[in-house]
Amino acid sequence: MKKEQVTGRLGEAKGAVKETVGKVVGSTKMEVEGKLEKNAGKAEAAAGDLANKVEKAVKK
Repeated sequence: MKKEQVTGRLGEAKGAVKETVGKVVGSTKMEVEGKLEKNAGKAEAAAGDLANKVEKAVKK
């Protein structure tokens, strides 16, 4: 498992929590920040997934 996969998934979870808290407390700013963090985490995790697949394909 690549570092990007782990940090991306953590960022995704952190963003989801922040987004939910923002919705609950009525903070549009916090909600948007959470969405941005969540999407950035998804992108980082996807990059790690891709790197992992490439590494496995090269080893074959």
